[in-house]
Amino acid sequence: MGGQSRIRGADDAVRPTARELSERLATVFRAHDAGDYDRAVESLAFIDRAQFPALSDDRVEDAARAFVDALWAKDRVEFGCLRNGDLDAAALREADYAQVRQKLRQRASVVGADEAYATAKAEAWRRHKVGGDYWTPFQRSQLYELRAIFGDDYPAKPRAGRSGPGPEAMRYVLAFELHDMHAAERWAEGIDVMVPYFERILAAHEESD
Repeated sequence: MGGQSRIRGADDAVRPTARELSERLATVFRAHDAGDYDRAVESLAFIDRAQFPALSDDRVEDAARAFVDALWAKDRVEFGCLRNGDLDAAALREADYAQVRQKLRQRASVVGADEAYATAKAEAWRRHKVGGDYWTPFQRSQLYELRAIFGDDYPAKPRAGRSGPGPEAMRYVLAFELHDMHAAERWAEGIDVMVPYFERILAAHEESD
């Protein structure tokens, strides 16, 4: 499957880097599952250096740490809604996600994304736990981050479907879905899914150099 993960015009030198970035993204979320904060930050900073090459190392670190801080803040909200070991969905629906949104706004500010990124991502995370349509705000949040990379006209569809979030945003959510399966073979599929995502980003940066 990995050999099919390529985009038209992707350079052979780009593809291995794209796969490494995809593997690092998987590491971010697995590190979060394991409670390994430092590993999550390190892996995301590696990704953000490639996604946002104009940022200084310090700003890359700030962006990565803000996102991981948001994940940990999300966990604290969820832990506060546990009742006898089970998540109280009603309590979580009413819980205060202000700290989560604050950290996500920090990331948006650093990378140049619309602040609506923070609201959409936090709502997606809440709905992911309590039920309901979490994939739409999830795709929307990723669209804002992708526009910080590609420009405000992303996904720049020529005709129909312009209200859609774009193929890269949908790939991101699909990879998240595969991660949810908590099976090694599904995680491997998620890595494959994200290789073209990063190929597109790397190719765009090469074209702009």
